[in-house]
Amino acid sequence: MTASHLIPRVVIVGRPNVGKSSLFNWLIEKRIAIEDPTAGVTRDRLVQRVRLEDRVVDLVDTGGMGFDDPDGLTAQIDKQIEAGLGEAALVLFVVDVRAGLLAIDRDVAQRVRKTGAPVLVVANKADAPRFDALAHEFDELGFGEPLIVSALQHRHRGELVEAILERLPPPWTDEPEEVDLPEMKLAMVGRRNVGKSTFVNALAHEERVITSPVAGTTRDSIDVRFEVDGHSFLAIDTPGLRRTKSRTTDLDFYSTHRAQRSIRRADVVLLFFDASEPIGKVDKQLAETITEEAKPVVFVVNKWDLYAADVKKREWAQYLRDTFRTMPWAPVAFTTATKSRNVKAVIDTAQRLFRQSRQRVPTAKLNNLLRDAVAANQPPADTRGRPVRLYYATQVEVAPPTIVIASSAPKSVSDPYRRYLLNAFRKTLPFDEVPIRLLVRGRSSEKGEEE
Repeated sequence: MTASHLIPRVVIVGRPNVGKSSLFNWLIEKRIAIEDPTAGVTRDRLVQRVRLEDRVVDLVDTGGMGFDDPDGLTAQIDKQIEAGLGEAALVLFVVDVRAGLLAIDRDVAQRVRKTGAPVLVVANKADAPRFDALAHEFDELGFGEPLIVSALQHRHRGELVEAILERLPPPWTDEPEEVDLPEMKLAMVGRRNVGKSTFVNALAHEERVITSPVAGTTRDSIDVRFEVDGHSFLAIDTPGLRRTKSRTTDLDFYSTHRAQRSIRRADVVLLFFDASEPIGKVDKQLAETITEEAKPVVFVVNKWDLYAADVKKREWAQYLRDTFRTMPWAPVAFTTATKSRNVKAVIDTAQRLFRQSRQRVPTAKLNNLLRDAVAANQPPADTRGRPVRLYYATQVEVAPPTIVIASSAPKSVSDPYRRYLLNAFRKTLPFDEVPIRLLVRGRSSEKGEEE
């Protein structure tokens, strides 16, 4: 058994609308789970590996217990909750301190008690000290004194982390835990029935995700860990999307949100296409989201075995280039996921993009490139006809590589000239296959002027 399999799972449960997803986001300090007052938004198990002080845990968000799903998914949601509880090293039983103890909370307590796992009652929504006294109503659940918190107001997070660590089983080894977050997170996105889940199963070497010919089989984002050449990765399988006018249920709406959220989480995005289908509006919308989030992307043309006899790869690649003209840097891969063909090659390409997006370039090199670019093509004049000066360039972030240029007149640096500068940088810098963010700021203000 690997160290990864021995990482304890902390499972968050409770009735709907007690703030489970808010607590999940608060603990991992990222907005991953959808927070919405509508009951039943969370349906799948959302798993996030996180380091809490000196321990690594898998934090699991679950759907609300006792909720009758309007789309007929109650049994599936319940099955996901039970699967989560079955793996729990610790259960965080979340209650709403302001709503008080309800009959459904007692029902949840009975289910949780059957797991045999340690249980910590977390009294959420105590947004001010005056609510703290109300939490003792939950003492009668029999799990000890509740821990009072407010995810919204960031009250007592440190105490919650300490309480979690106290209740976890001892580490599997006396040595300090070396298990870290996955080296790369991959989001699989695309239209319905393009083979995303089949590709994930090929990565995992097992039927980890349900697949079927029925469009829309995958309804939630699903995290799947896998290893390639001894390196650990996380694949995020997402629901297939439909055109906006074809979205008829809340399920379609939340599927869109989950796909967008998965793109935000990802280090690299795999945008899937069906080789036998033309590029559609949904594909273009996904590409826009990937561009807005400045994520490295691989265009994956799947089901290639069904179409290879009719069209050459270079023709399909040119079709993609002509359609997505703002993403000329994105590599193209051709796969047959059902036969695991070229699956590893796609992962190798994604790793290359992952490394590119995290490189840093010395300021001196950037300034030399900027000076040469300006010498070859002067920026346009400002609104008063005066020459625009570009003083210096520096890289301020990675993933995505973000370059800031200080200018005498940021608003006068036109979009075409920005593209010219980006192309000049891309030709020389180690970012030839990933997006680059270019910010132009004024030199005088502390924060800087930015377009």
